[in-house]
Amino acid sequence: MIPTQRYRELAQALSSRGCSLAVSPDQYASAHELPGWYPSFEELTPRTVWSASSPGEIPDESALAQLVAPLRDGAGVVKDYVKSRKHEWDTACFIPDLRDSANLRRVVEKFVELQGEFLAGGLVVREFEDFSDTTGGPASEARVWWLDAEPILIGPHPDNPAVHVEPDLTAIAPTVSRFGRRFITTDVARRVDGMWRVIEVGDAQVSDLPSTVDPAVLIGPLVSR
Repeated sequence: MIPTQRYRELAQALSSRGCSLAVSPDQYASAHELPGWYPSFEELTPRTVWSASSPGEIPDESALAQLVAPLRDGAGVVKDYVKSRKHEWDTACFIPDLRDSANLRRVVEKFVELQGEFLAGGLVVREFEDFSDTTGGPASEARVWWLDAEPILIGPHPDNPAVHVEPDLTAIAPTVSRFGRRFITTDVARRVDGMWRVIEVGDAQVSDLPSTVDPAVLIGPLVSR
């Protein structure tokens, strides 16, 4: 995925040649990085706090405790403005107790170490919400591709390309429209209480297309507008 600064450089290079991007650098940044999209989707996504930081920078226990103070007691997850380390769930992502500042710092430290130079923007901590199905199986998750606030493709999440679900977008679609970005994705999952929640928002230009989806389904609407 293109870092926001590199995207700005791309836009400048194209501008010098008389070309412009369909998605401006500011629009790209607001969809690509959590602090840009979270205020619009706050009611539809897990409660979240964040703090700008540089690669390799690890706040001390006191600073982390202060950061997560607005979150409710319970579990949480750590990520940066763009990505998590969910495949290292127990060591670099999941925090069983947000008030255990020593363990919080251990998880953050491992996350920062593994992200290395690719840490994007800063640290993000989110309240944990349970998206496993009623039998304890994998989450019912979908990736929705929106063009001009219209869902042009509803497909599986790339992590589970064979799992197809039909999400209820009733509460999500108006928020996407108000957000006002031309081409975005939303990763949505059904919480154990049955409510569909937004897990991530992304700029669709750099969102992974599941291997089971024919690219023509997405490309057709793009080239016709």
